[in-house]
Amino acid sequence: MGAVSPFRRDLVVVGASAGGVEALRAVVSALPSDFPGALVVTMHLSAGSPSALALILDRAGPLPARSARHGAPIEPGTVYVAPPDRHLLTDDGVLVLSQGPTENGHRPAINATFRSAAVTGGPNVIGVVLSGVLDDGAAGLRAIVDRGGLAVVQDPGDALYSGMPMNALSLVETEHVVRAGEIGALLDKLVRMPVEPVEVPPASDILLLEDRIARDGVRAGAFPPAEQNGSGYTCPDCQGGLTEVDPMGRYRCRIGHAWSAQALLAAHDDEFRFALQKALRALDEKAGLARKLAAQLSARRPGGLAERYAASAKEAAEAADTLRRFLLEASEPAEEQTTAP
Repeated sequence: MGAVSPFRRDLVVVGASAGGVEALRAVVSALPSDFPGALVVTMHLSAGSPSALALILDRAGPLPARSARHGAPIEPGTVYVAPPDRHLLTDDGVLVLSQGPTENGHRPAINATFRSAAVTGGPNVIGVVLSGVLDDGAAGLRAIVDRGGLAVVQDPGDALYSGMPMNALSLVETEHVVRAGEIGALLDKLVRMPVEPVEVPPASDILLLEDRIARDGVRAGAFPPAEQNGSGYTCPDCQGGLTEVDPMGRYRCRIGHAWSAQALLAAHDDEFRFALQKALRALDEKAGLARKLAAQLSARRPGGLAERYAASAKEAAEAADTLRRFLLEASEPAEEQTTAP
C-alpha cells in the first residue's frame, strides 16, 4: 500500500461577534492576494436588516469578499460571509444556507458553522475565534480540534470583548493565541504548511445530531422529551422545556433552539429585567391614576375615599422609586450589538 500524501488545511472558519468588525478587518487586511485557502465568516447579525459586512471586508484587503450563496462552491482565495438570518454551513466543497433553529439566540450562529466544518472538513479545517461576549464558538472550536483541525484564538487582551476568546481557550488548548493584526500572517503560514495524514476519530453521535439539526431542523424523537430527561430550565425563545445534550452544559428544546449555560443565564437575566420594567410601568401608571382619582374626589367630597386613593398613590410611587433605583444601579452598557454592520 502506497504512502498517503500530505494535505493542507485550506478551509478557515472564522467566528466573531461584538467588536468583531475591527478584528475581521485586521485579519483580512493582512492576507496576501495569493492566499491559498478559503475563509468562511460568521458574525452575529440582526435578522431584520441587511448587512454590509461583505462589502467592508472586500474593501479591507486584497481578497474578494462576498455574501454566501446556497450551493456555491467554496473557492480558495475568497472570503464568504454569512448573511442575516441564515446559518452558514459547509458540505462537500459547497456552502449551505439554513434556517435551522437559533443557537444562543443567534442565526447565523458560530457553533453551527464550526460544527459543520468539523463534520465535513475534519483535519482540513482551521477555526478562528475573534472578539465577542459569552461563549458562541467555543464548543464548535472544540469539535474542530477533536476532528484533527487547528484552533486560532484572538488574544483576549487584544479583543474589544474578551468573552468569546476566553471561553474558547477554556475548552481548547492551542499555541496560536495572537493579536488580530497577526492572525492573517499566521493563517497564511498554516494554510501553506503540508500536514502529514493522521488518524481522525469519527464524529460523535451528538456532533452529527447537532449538525443535522442546524441543517434540517429537529425531527421527532431527536431528543428525549423534556419531561423524561428535562433540565428544569425553560427555552427563552419558545418557553418549552430544555434537555441537557451534553455535560458541558448545553441545552436544546423540542423545537431545536440551542443554548449554552452562559447564554441561557444571560437570556433569563434579560427576561428578569423586562419583567421589572413592566412592573415599574404598572406602578407609575397606578400612582398616576390614584392621584387623579384622589384629586377628583377631594374637590367634591374631601376625606375618606380620597385619602385612601392618595395613600395608594404614595405607596405606588415609593415602590416605583425603589424599583427605578434598583434598575439604574443594576444597568450596565450593552455588551453585544446585534445590528448588522
